[in-house]
Amino acid sequence: IDFAYHVHTDIGHRCRGARVNGKLVPLYQDLKTGDQVEILTAKRGGPSRDWLNPNLGLVKTQRARSKIKAWFKKQEDEQNLAQGRAALERELQRLGIATVNFEKMARELGFKLPEEMFISLGCGDLSVNKVIRQIAETVETADILQATIPAQETRPSTDAVEVVGLKGLLSTVARCCNPMPGDQIVGYITRGRGATIHRQDCPNILRSKDTERLLQVDWGKVERTFPVHITVKAYDRQGLMGDISTLLQGEGVNIADVSVNYNRTVADIKLVIEIRDLAQLSRVLTRIESLPNVLEAQRTKPG
Repeated sequence: IDFAYHVHTDIGHRCRGARVNGKLVPLYQDLKTGDQVEILTAKRGGPSRDWLNPNLGLVKTQRARSKIKAWFKKQEDEQNLAQGRAALERELQRLGIATVNFEKMARELGFKLPEEMFISLGCGDLSVNKVIRQIAETVETADILQATIPAQETRPSTDAVEVVGLKGLLSTVARCCNPMPGDQIVGYITRGRGATIHRQDCPNILRSKDTERLLQVDWGKVERTFPVHITVKAYDRQGLMGDISTLLQGEGVNIADVSVNYNRTVADIKLVIEIRDLAQLSRVLTRIESLPNVLEAQRTKPG
Protein backbone atom coordinates (compact mmCIF):
# COMPACT_ATOMS: atom_id res chain seq x y z
CA ILE A 1 0.00 0.00 0.00
CA ASP A 2 2.83 2.43 0.82
CA PHE A 3 4.40 1.69 -2.57
CA ALA A 4 1.07 2.25 -4.35
CA TYR A 5 0.72 5.67 -2.74
CA HIS A 6 4.33 6.43 -3.62
CA VAL A 7 3.53 5.79 -7.30
CA HIS A 8 0.34 7.89 -7.32
CA THR A 9 -2.27 8.93 -4.76
CA ASP A 10 -5.16 7.65 -6.91
CA ILE A 11 -3.45 4.27 -7.38
CA GLY A 12 -3.05 4.04 -3.61
CA HIS A 13 -6.76 4.81 -3.06
CA ARG A 14 -7.81 2.09 -5.55
CA CYS A 15 -5.22 -0.51 -4.52
CA ARG A 16 -6.81 -3.92 -3.90
CA GLY A 17 -3.85 -6.28 -4.10
CA ALA A 18 -0.33 -6.82 -5.49
CA ARG A 19 1.90 -9.23 -7.31
CA VAL A 20 5.54 -9.30 -6.31
CA ASN A 21 7.87 -11.07 -8.73
CA GLY A 22 4.80 -12.54 -10.45
CA LYS A 23 3.18 -13.92 -7.30
CA LEU A 24 0.09 -12.67 -5.45
CA VAL A 25 1.06 -11.41 -2.01
CA PRO A 26 -0.89 -9.96 0.95
CA LEU A 27 -1.02 -6.18 1.31
CA TYR A 28 1.21 -6.29 4.38
CA GLN A 29 4.06 -7.94 2.41
CA ASP A 30 7.39 -6.18 2.94
CA LEU A 31 9.25 -5.22 -0.24
CA LYS A 32 12.93 -5.71 -0.91
CA THR A 33 15.25 -3.86 -3.24
CA GLY A 34 15.00 -5.35 -6.72
CA ASP A 35 11.44 -6.71 -6.32
CA GLN A 36 9.18 -6.33 -9.35
CA VAL A 37 5.80 -5.02 -8.13
CA GLU A 38 2.45 -4.95 -9.93
CA ILE A 39 -0.32 -3.02 -8.18
CA LEU A 40 -3.82 -4.46 -8.66
CA THR A 41 -6.47 -1.70 -8.62
CA ALA A 42 -10.24 -1.35 -8.73
CA LYS A 43 -11.89 0.95 -11.26
CA ARG A 44 -13.64 2.86 -8.49
CA GLY A 45 -13.67 3.06 -4.72
CA GLY A 46 -11.32 4.21 -2.04
CA PRO A 47 -9.14 3.04 0.83
CA SER A 48 -10.35 0.97 3.75
CA ARG A 49 -10.32 2.30 7.30
CA ASP A 50 -8.58 -0.98 8.27
CA TRP A 51 -5.49 0.34 6.51
CA LEU A 52 -5.11 2.86 9.35
CA ASN A 53 -5.28 0.17 12.04
CA PRO A 54 -1.75 -0.02 13.48
CA ASN A 55 -2.39 -3.56 14.74
CA LEU A 56 -2.71 -4.81 11.17
CA GLY A 57 0.52 -3.21 10.00
CA LEU A 58 -0.82 -2.52 6.50
CA VAL A 59 0.51 1.05 6.19
CA LYS A 60 3.88 2.06 7.56
CA THR A 61 4.75 5.50 6.12
CA GLN A 62 3.32 8.76 7.41
CA ARG A 63 2.92 9.97 3.83
CA ALA A 64 0.53 7.15 2.96
CA ARG A 65 -1.36 7.49 6.24
CA SER A 66 -1.85 11.23 5.62
CA LYS A 67 -3.25 10.62 2.13
CA ILE A 68 -5.67 7.99 3.45
CA LYS A 69 -6.89 10.31 6.22
CA ALA A 70 -7.31 13.15 3.71
CA TRP A 71 -9.46 10.90 1.51
CA PHE A 72 -11.80 10.05 4.37
CA LYS A 73 -12.01 13.69 5.47
CA LYS A 74 -12.96 14.72 1.94
CA GLN A 75 -15.71 12.08 1.84
CA GLU A 76 -17.03 13.23 5.21
CA ASP A 77 -16.84 16.87 4.14
CA GLU A 78 -18.79 16.15 0.96
CA GLN A 79 -21.44 14.29 2.93
CA ASN A 80 -21.65 17.02 5.59
CA LEU A 81 -21.75 19.70 2.88
CA ALA A 82 -24.70 18.01 1.17
CA GLN A 83 -26.55 17.43 4.44
CA GLY A 84 -25.86 20.94 5.75
CA ARG A 85 -26.96 22.65 2.55
CA ALA A 86 -30.11 20.51 2.36
CA ALA A 87 -31.02 21.32 5.99
CA LEU A 88 -30.59 25.07 5.47
CA GLU A 89 -32.46 25.12 2.16
CA ARG A 90 -35.28 23.11 3.74
CA GLU A 91 -35.65 25.69 6.54
CA LEU A 92 -35.47 28.62 4.10
CA GLN A 93 -38.19 26.99 2.01
CA ARG A 94 -40.31 26.46 5.12
CA LEU A 95 -39.94 30.16 5.95
CA GLY A 96 -40.78 31.18 2.39
CA ILE A 97 -37.38 32.78 1.71
CA ALA A 98 -36.59 32.40 -1.99
CA THR A 99 -33.09 33.88 -2.25
CA VAL A 100 -30.20 34.30 0.17
CA ASN A 101 -26.66 35.45 -0.61
CA PHE A 102 -24.78 32.45 0.82
CA GLU A 103 -21.38 34.06 0.17
CA LYS A 104 -22.29 37.11 2.25
CA MET A 105 -23.96 34.98 4.92
CA ALA A 106 -20.88 32.75 5.24
CA ARG A 107 -18.58 35.76 5.70
CA GLU A 108 -20.85 37.24 8.37
CA LEU A 109 -20.70 33.94 10.26
CA GLY A 110 -16.90 33.81 10.05
CA PHE A 111 -16.44 31.43 7.10
CA LYS A 112 -14.41 32.16 3.98
CA LEU A 113 -16.65 30.11 1.69
CA PRO A 114 -20.30 28.97 1.74
CA GLU A 115 -19.08 25.37 1.48
CA GLU A 116 -17.33 25.73 4.85
CA MET A 117 -20.60 26.98 6.36
CA PHE A 118 -22.54 24.02 4.91
CA ILE A 119 -19.95 21.54 6.22
CA SER A 120 -20.20 23.11 9.68
CA LEU A 121 -23.99 22.78 9.50
CA GLY A 122 -23.74 19.18 8.37
CA CYS A 123 -21.44 18.07 11.19
CA GLY A 124 -23.44 19.95 13.83
CA ASP A 125 -20.89 22.62 14.73
CA LEU A 126 -23.29 25.29 13.44
CA SER A 127 -27.06 25.23 13.91
CA VAL A 128 -29.63 26.18 11.30
CA ASN A 129 -31.29 28.39 13.91
CA LYS A 130 -28.11 30.46 14.25
CA VAL A 131 -28.02 31.04 10.49
CA ILE A 132 -31.69 32.07 10.51
CA ARG A 133 -31.05 34.47 13.39
CA GLN A 134 -28.15 35.96 11.43
CA ILE A 135 -30.40 36.43 8.41
CA ALA A 136 -32.99 38.10 10.63
CA GLU A 137 -30.34 40.48 12.01
CA THR A 138 -28.82 41.45 8.67
CA VAL A 139 -31.88 41.58 6.40
CA GLU A 140 -34.63 44.13 6.89
CA THR A 141 -37.68 42.32 8.25
CA ALA A 142 -39.87 44.32 5.88
CA ASP A 143 -37.88 42.89 2.96
CA ILE A 144 -38.89 39.38 4.03
CA LEU A 145 -42.31 39.82 5.58
CA GLN A 146 -45.18 42.01 4.43
CA ALA A 147 -46.03 44.82 6.86
CA THR A 148 -49.42 44.59 8.54
CA ILE A 149 -49.82 48.35 8.83
CA PRO A 150 -52.50 49.32 6.27
CA ALA A 151 -51.41 51.77 3.60
CA GLN A 152 -53.93 54.40 4.70
CA GLU A 153 -52.84 54.21 8.33
CA THR A 154 -50.47 57.06 9.13
CA ARG A 155 -50.85 57.46 12.86
CA PRO A 156 -49.20 55.22 15.45
CA SER A 157 -51.17 53.51 18.17
CA THR A 158 -51.33 55.45 21.42
CA ASP A 159 -50.10 52.26 23.09
CA ALA A 160 -46.71 53.39 21.78
CA VAL A 161 -46.75 56.49 24.00
CA GLU A 162 -45.63 56.50 27.63
CA VAL A 163 -46.85 59.36 29.84
CA VAL A 164 -44.05 59.98 32.32
CA GLY A 165 -45.32 59.80 35.91
CA LEU A 166 -48.94 59.16 34.89
CA LYS A 167 -48.99 55.55 33.72
CA GLY A 168 -52.38 54.44 32.47
CA LEU A 169 -53.63 57.90 31.55
CA LEU A 170 -55.83 57.77 28.44
CA SER A 171 -54.04 59.37 25.51
CA THR A 172 -54.86 60.07 21.87
CA VAL A 173 -52.67 61.23 18.99
CA ALA A 174 -53.45 64.78 17.93
CA ARG A 175 -54.63 65.07 14.31
CA CYS A 176 -53.44 68.65 13.96
CA CYS A 177 -49.75 67.69 13.83
CA ASN A 178 -49.94 63.90 13.50
CA PRO A 179 -46.77 62.97 15.48
CA MET A 180 -44.91 59.80 14.49
CA PRO A 181 -42.38 57.69 16.43
CA GLY A 182 -39.11 59.60 16.44
CA ASP A 183 -40.76 63.04 16.70
CA GLN A 184 -40.20 65.09 19.87
CA ILE A 185 -43.59 65.06 21.56
CA VAL A 186 -45.51 66.65 24.44
CA GLY A 187 -48.80 65.77 26.12
CA TYR A 188 -51.67 68.18 26.63
CA ILE A 189 -54.31 67.43 29.29
CA THR A 190 -57.81 67.81 27.88
CA ARG A 191 -61.14 68.04 29.65
CA GLY A 192 -62.59 64.54 29.94
CA ARG A 193 -60.37 62.94 27.27
CA GLY A 194 -57.11 62.32 29.10
CA ALA A 195 -54.19 63.74 27.16
CA THR A 196 -53.57 64.43 23.48
CA ILE A 197 -50.08 63.84 22.09
CA HIS A 198 -48.61 66.65 19.96
CA ARG A 199 -45.31 67.38 18.31
CA GLN A 200 -43.35 69.85 20.41
CA ASP A 201 -43.31 72.27 17.47
CA CYS A 202 -47.05 71.97 16.91
CA PRO A 203 -48.49 75.51 16.33
CA ASN A 204 -51.38 74.78 18.67
CA ILE A 205 -48.97 73.89 21.48
CA LEU A 206 -46.74 76.91 20.79
CA ARG A 207 -49.79 79.22 20.94
CA SER A 208 -51.19 77.62 24.08
CA LYS A 209 -51.05 79.73 27.25
CA ASP A 210 -52.13 76.86 29.54
CA THR A 211 -48.61 75.60 30.21
CA GLU A 212 -49.75 73.85 33.38
CA ARG A 213 -51.67 71.41 31.15
CA LEU A 214 -48.52 70.25 29.39
CA LEU A 215 -47.10 66.83 30.26
CA GLN A 216 -43.72 65.26 29.66
CA VAL A 217 -44.28 62.21 27.48
CA ASP A 218 -42.08 59.90 25.44
CA TRP A 219 -42.45 57.16 22.87
CA GLY A 220 -42.58 53.66 24.25
CA LYS A 221 -41.17 50.65 22.44
CA VAL A 222 -42.87 50.45 19.05
CA GLU A 223 -43.10 46.91 17.69
CA ARG A 224 -44.14 46.40 14.11
CA THR A 225 -45.86 43.17 13.20
CA PHE A 226 -46.27 41.54 9.83
CA PRO A 227 -49.05 39.26 8.55
CA VAL A 228 -47.66 35.87 7.59
CA HIS A 229 -49.67 33.08 5.98
CA ILE A 230 -48.83 29.61 7.28
CA THR A 231 -50.27 26.17 6.61
CA VAL A 232 -50.36 23.39 9.17
CA LYS A 233 -51.03 19.81 8.07
CA ALA A 234 -51.94 17.37 10.81
CA TYR A 235 -53.89 14.23 11.55
CA ASP A 236 -57.12 15.56 13.00
CA ARG A 237 -57.64 15.11 16.71
CA GLN A 238 -59.67 16.66 19.46
CA GLY A 239 -58.05 19.80 20.87
CA LEU A 240 -55.67 20.37 17.93
CA MET A 241 -56.75 23.95 17.22
CA GLY A 242 -56.80 24.68 20.92
CA ASP A 243 -53.19 23.54 21.26
CA ILE A 244 -52.11 25.69 18.31
CA SER A 245 -53.95 28.72 19.69
CA THR A 246 -52.43 28.25 23.15
CA LEU A 247 -48.95 27.93 21.67
CA LEU A 248 -49.34 31.11 19.61
CA GLN A 249 -50.75 32.98 22.58
CA GLY A 250 -47.73 31.96 24.63
CA GLU A 251 -45.48 33.38 21.89
CA GLY A 252 -47.43 36.65 21.90
CA VAL A 253 -48.60 35.99 18.34
CA ASN A 254 -52.04 37.18 17.25
CA ILE A 255 -54.16 35.10 14.87
CA ALA A 256 -55.67 37.41 12.24
CA ASP A 257 -57.48 34.70 10.26
CA VAL A 258 -57.95 30.94 10.27
CA SER A 259 -59.65 28.36 8.06
CA VAL A 260 -59.66 24.56 8.21
CA ASN A 261 -60.24 22.03 5.44
CA TYR A 262 -60.46 18.30 5.99
CA ASN A 263 -59.31 15.52 3.69
CA ARG A 264 -60.46 12.37 5.42
CA THR A 265 -58.33 12.22 8.57
CA VAL A 266 -55.91 15.03 7.63
CA ALA A 267 -56.66 18.63 8.62
CA ASP A 268 -55.30 21.42 6.40
CA ILE A 269 -55.19 24.50 8.65
CA LYS A 270 -54.49 27.88 7.06
CA LEU A 271 -53.68 30.75 9.41
CA VAL A 272 -52.66 34.37 9.08
CA ILE A 273 -50.54 35.26 12.10
CA GLU A 274 -48.89 38.54 13.08
CA ILE A 275 -45.15 38.06 13.40
CA ARG A 276 -42.44 40.45 14.66
CA ASP A 277 -39.48 39.00 12.79
CA LEU A 278 -38.03 35.99 10.99
CA ALA A 279 -36.54 34.44 14.11
CA GLN A 280 -39.96 34.40 15.78
CA LEU A 281 -41.53 32.81 12.68
CA SER A 282 -38.91 30.05 12.65
CA ARG A 283 -39.45 29.38 16.35
CA VAL A 284 -43.25 29.30 15.99
CA LEU A 285 -43.17 26.87 13.04
CA THR A 286 -40.75 24.57 14.88
CA ARG A 287 -42.92 24.57 17.99
CA ILE A 288 -46.10 23.87 16.00
CA GLU A 289 -44.40 20.93 14.28
CA SER A 290 -43.55 19.50 17.72
CA LEU A 291 -47.26 19.24 18.63
CA PRO A 292 -48.79 15.73 18.57
CA ASN A 293 -50.22 14.65 15.17
CA VAL A 294 -48.74 17.63 13.30
CA LEU A 295 -47.10 16.56 10.03
CA GLU A 296 -45.66 19.89 8.91
CA ALA A 297 -45.95 23.64 9.39
CA GLN A 298 -44.62 26.07 6.82
CA ARG A 299 -45.05 29.54 5.44
CA THR A 300 -47.21 29.82 2.33
CA LYS A 301 -48.07 32.54 -0.14
CA PRO A 302 -51.31 34.52 0.38
CA GLY A 303 -54.36 33.29 -1.47
